[in-house]
Amino acid sequence: MTPRYFRTSGHLLVCGGATCQQKGSPLLYKALWNALETQSLAYYKKGGSVRLTQSGCLGACGSGPAVCAYRTRPEGGLEEGWYAAVDFPLALRLARTMHEGQPLPGEHRYGPEQ
Repeated sequence: MTPRYFRTSGHLLVCGGATCQQKGSPLLYKALWNALETQSLAYYKKGGSVRLTQSGCLGACGSGPAVCAYRTRPEGGLEEGWYAAVDFPLALRLARTMHEGQPLPGEHRYGPEQ
């Protein structure tokens, strides 16, 4: 059996490292998962396009929860944004901007600028 392919606009990774877990990443992941479901943003929903995964450590241990957002640029190449101290409103805004093809937010970013 061939797996089903879903077209996506981007992927969000929520840190599941020990420090981020202590700072609420499991609750952030669950709340974001529920929002993607109810707002039909999840890649497997009709009209949805955003993937969500709980990951290992994303390197912002002292400033968690951390989230990484990445997507393919229309002109080619990968666009990525690394975020520290992410709360639910920012995580949902990340999902919406990815779904709508808008620029990634600048607040709470860390790492190299794109």
